[in-house]
Amino acid sequence: MKIKQFELNHFGTNCFVLWNEDTKQCAIVDPGAETTYEEAQVTQYIDEQGLEPKLILLTHAHVDHIAGLREMCARYGLPVTMHPDGKKLLGQAEVYGAVMGFEVESMESLPVVEIQDDDVLELGGEKIECRAVPGHCPGSMAFVVPDAQVVLTGDALFRGSIGRTDLPGGDYATLIEKIRTRLLTLPDEYEVLPGHGDISSIGVERRYNGFLI
Repeated sequence: MKIKQFELNHFGTNCFVLWNEDTKQCAIVDPGAETTYEEAQVTQYIDEQGLEPKLILLTHAHVDHIAGLREMCARYGLPVTMHPDGKKLLGQAEVYGAVMGFEVESMESLPVVEIQDDDVLELGGEKIECRAVPGHCPGSMAFVVPDAQVVLTGDALFRGSIGRTDLPGGDYATLIEKIRTRLLTLPDEYEVLPGHGDISSIGVERRYNGFLI
């Protein structure tokens, strides 16, 4: 599995494109493009690599992670794949967008494929494991790619930090418990690809993250 990272919008949200080298099938994770230029960065890369989008995945439905979702779904004729607990947030995209400086259209009519904790998705013959990590917000998911030894943590776990829990639906105790039981149970060598900021590893976060030691 190959992975390409893009930093998008004025919140610096990480969008990832994952693809299988043999089949060229790809997944787009957290399409937060705020402008047509940012959207083109992602789509041109997909075109240049000859990739075929098969999945659009959300770690969670905060507006900075979904600003370009409607355009991506329309461009590739794909539904959004997400945990159902995040659908309320998805439907509130316009409201939260207005508060946080994003101009987004309603997301309520988007087709949704629901995933649950411990579901396993398939992308070009490789597995993507779904792990529920609520606490930052309802419906938060992490995506584990065993063949690549990476975990996409969204806004649950960052390098040296964790997601904020003071927004609606946040809960500090739940987030800490889910990080410990659903993320830190991975081997030390797994890379942590967060929703914002720099890449880390499970081993580094286990040993040095002040919220977890």
